[in-house]
Amino acid sequence: MAEVKKTARGGGPPQGPEAGGWTRFVTVRPRLTLLVALVLTALAVLAGSGVADRMGSGGWEDPAAESTYATGVLEHRFPGSQPNLLLLVDAGTGGVDAPAAAAEARRLAERLDAEPGVEGVGSYWSTGSPALRSEDGRKAVIAARIGGEEKAAAAVLDRIAPSYRGTHGPVEVSLGGGLVVRHEMQQTIAEDLLRAELIALPLTLVLLVMVFGSAVAALLPLGVGIVAILGANAVLRGITEFTDVSVFAQNLTTALGLGLAIDYALFIVRRHREELATGADPRTAVRTTLRTAGRTVLFSALTVAASLSAMLVFPQYFLRSFAYAGIAVVLLAAVAALALLPAALVLLGDRVNALDLRRLLRRGRAPRPDAPGRDAEGAGWARAAALVMRRAPVFAVLTTAGLVLLGLPFLGVKFGTADDRQLPTTASSRIVQDELRHGFPGNPGGGLTVLAEGPATPAQYTAYRDRIAALDGVARAEGPVTAGPGHAFFTVVPEGEGVGAGAQRTVAELRAASAPFDTSVTGQAAVLVDSKDALAERLPWAAGIIVVVTLLLVFLLTGSVLVPVQAVFLNALSLTAMFGAVVWVFQDGHLAGLLGFTPTGDIETTLPVLMFCVAFGLSMDYGVFLLSRIKEEYDATGDHEHSIRFGLSRTGGLITAAAVILAVVMVAIGTSRVTNTKMLGLGVALAVLMDATVVRSLLVPSVMKLTGRLTWWAPGPLRRFHDRFGISESDHPAAPAAPAAPAPDGVETPGERREMTALRS
Repeated sequence: MAEVKKTARGGGPPQGPEAGGWTRFVTVRPRLTLLVALVLTALAVLAGSGVADRMGSGGWEDPAAESTYATGVLEHRFPGSQPNLLLLVDAGTGGVDAPAAAAEARRLAERLDAEPGVEGVGSYWSTGSPALRSEDGRKAVIAARIGGEEKAAAAVLDRIAPSYRGTHGPVEVSLGGGLVVRHEMQQTIAEDLLRAELIALPLTLVLLVMVFGSAVAALLPLGVGIVAILGANAVLRGITEFTDVSVFAQNLTTALGLGLAIDYALFIVRRHREELATGADPRTAVRTTLRTAGRTVLFSALTVAASLSAMLVFPQYFLRSFAYAGIAVVLLAAVAALALLPAALVLLGDRVNALDLRRLLRRGRAPRPDAPGRDAEGAGWARAAALVMRRAPVFAVLTTAGLVLLGLPFLGVKFGTADDRQLPTTASSRIVQDELRHGFPGNPGGGLTVLAEGPATPAQYTAYRDRIAALDGVARAEGPVTAGPGHAFFTVVPEGEGVGAGAQRTVAELRAASAPFDTSVTGQAAVLVDSKDALAERLPWAAGIIVVVTLLLVFLLTGSVLVPVQAVFLNALSLTAMFGAVVWVFQDGHLAGLLGFTPTGDIETTLPVLMFCVAFGLSMDYGVFLLSRIKEEYDATGDHEHSIRFGLSRTGGLITAAAVILAVVMVAIGTSRVTNTKMLGLGVALAVLMDATVVRSLLVPSVMKLTGRLTWWAPGPLRRFHDRFGISESDHPAAPAAPAAPAPDGVETPGERREMTALRS
């Protein structure tokens, strides 16, 4: 892998083509490198097959929370109190009390009760509960619980569902309930992921051909991305042997696998073609590329992985799954870009520029294939950087104000829990849940359950029920239901929305209410309260990890104290549009019809955390590419403003192309029929485009212009630390401490001569 530069005062980084063992191995034995990679990829395909079937669709709960504990005890002691399978029995115009319909429903309930793995079966026909009968009398519910952990319960559902769903004599049966919703969500995500890949891959290939011109060069980044995705799936398959992994994480695997692998490959192939354009032979060009761009790719991958690793501090396996998937695919993308790609470039030689498909769209003499469009592209970005720096205060203030304004809707965010409304309205389990929500009395799914543990008399139970029934915000309290001495539960129905602010206040009041026995509260509102508390408790740790690691890594790249602070601030600022759009669109429901989702008036609690970690890491990816080229030029010339122009001229088009390609991948993910996946894909796509087009093009050059030479300052001890351990894309020693004297009017400085020479090359 690319080497890390260790520069001492009076010395310099390793020089020459034999500067590192990895570089030497890849360039001397490219066929062996590709053969080993091919074998490992084939093994990854075998190891990762069926990974989606081993993933879960839950993971939003804190395993150590009070609500999780109460749910576990209730499942064991009172399986009927926690049904996850509902059979909606439609008797038509005859009604559910008609003798034939009632007899058939009882037979179905008895048959369901005899199924292995099914427990706690109850129904309207056995209890007479009005809550289990629709208001029009045409439908009623059989409720049951499929026990066991998530994957085992899903297997039972797969086995029994076909024999219950459909027509049974005078009744029609549909399946719903939490288990069915999660199972259908898992299947929908798998189908959507396949469709997203079929959309993203050909579009990505077209964009890469437009960027590179050469079809051969365009296929290389795509190959790196596919290898990274296959390898990450194998890693996730192994992780499922030890812990739960969310099925949602596969979406991130595809998006980051394609997006980052293409980013890294773009950067390396572009640098390689630059070296070829100077007259270097392919092997030497690859060695130089690995010593320069390779370092930046490795550094960038570590930065993105560090941002994603912050999700490991949270207890919800939904978030932890994204850390597993993200870290795996990022590191594999870097390894593939630093191993497979250089080996392929050595073997291809000058043929990397073959099959220039853009010639079909051009007239006249085609540009040189080794530098397609460089002159115009680089000069345009350099002129844009010069314009921004001439009006740096204006661009800095207006851009910052605009981004803050776009983020203002997030101040009104409301957090909730994911439910069946994540699914499209045509999903069978969603249809059942909608019927229960709108056609049945009470507040389905919105009730709270209070578990009582410890010895108590009937009078004590009654007194406690009356006490909690009198609480503000409680519509009614029922119970107790007992199971031997020492265990009972009460059902509490809050007023208003089942997971609204009132229900959350009721949770707090129930937990504070005195009782002669131990109590634990669960239910959707209780799970939401516990999830928010867990996130709030761990969020400072996650933010601290991201900030500290980012500051350290950017310091190792630049040797500056100020640049890392700027990077953290500007990256966070680049995400404001994403968070504002999430609330305006997905919470408030604007564009819901166009995008095809059902707004619920809130945002699932863990989604903003996930989106922040992913988008922040991707923004740092682009920031590293830009800063590395600026620092490389500054080390060579000591000219601050010229280095900014040069860095933007060399990376502006590259970063924009990479951002557009990654946005295409994320938008393909955003075509999912599951709302959370749609929100993740479209939100991150917006963040990536804002970062590449606004922050890197306007904010970074304007802020760096305002900070001037102070940008590169560091105290003596930190400067010596960077000299020893710093990472750089440059083969040049550090820039001089003082700027060169300004040249007379009309005379080019050395930096300007270097810049113009580079733009012409």
